[in-house]
Amino acid sequence: MLEIKNIETFYGNLAILKGISVLVKEKEIIAVLGANGAGKSTLLNTVVGIVKPRKGAVEFLGQRIDRWHPERIVKAGISQCPEGRRVFPQMSVWENLILGAYVRRKDPKIDQDLEDIYSLFPVLKERKGQVAGTLSGGEQQMLAMGRALMSKPRLLLLDEPSLGLAPLMVEEIFKTITRINQEGTTILLVEQNVRMALQISNEGFVLETGRIVFADESQALLNNPKIKEAYLGG
Repeated sequence: MLEIKNIETFYGNLAILKGISVLVKEKEIIAVLGANGAGKSTLLNTVVGIVKPRKGAVEFLGQRIDRWHPERIVKAGISQCPEGRRVFPQMSVWENLILGAYVRRKDPKIDQDLEDIYSLFPVLKERKGQVAGTLSGGEQQMLAMGRALMSKPRLLLLDEPSLGLAPLMVEEIFKTITRINQEGTTILLVEQNVRMALQISNEGFVLETGRIVFADESQALLNNPKIKEAYLGG
């Protein structure tokens, strides 16, 4: 579905991604792991066109997209839920969700899709008139995910969805990620909670200073002594 080919991405003269190649297969969950500063978010931002690679290519459904405008990439079927949620705090839950459907604003199915989001996240229906900035962290994460899903993506990019959440809410978010995938959406998941990410994903890879240092099936990574020592507390 998505093929990242030998990507090199820079911020100014600073190389952030240094020859990254990744294959994301349809209907799978692929985990992107690594410490802060490893290049994980930059990888997602490169896929959605926020930053442009200096070298390499990004292909989605057989089309090269790394020179496309972000809006065109969303229309093609890729949506990102950013790190830190970034909801519009002065707008209502409903308004945030409707904005997620901006690229398909003339689609008559939007109302039904909104009901599907409320089914996935019932608390958002209860809070639909509430200002988003007054929601809890977990509720804002649900809103950010719901907003991303309103564009009806075939590929959903999730950037640190568990960041700053209480353990029970983390479990709830990961259950929802699994459900979204089971309903047919492919997921590229950036996550520092290595154990949880590997438990729900099919494959994973570890970034260190812009390079892939481990790549394998998720169960194999969970059992890898070096991964255990570095990321799972031995």
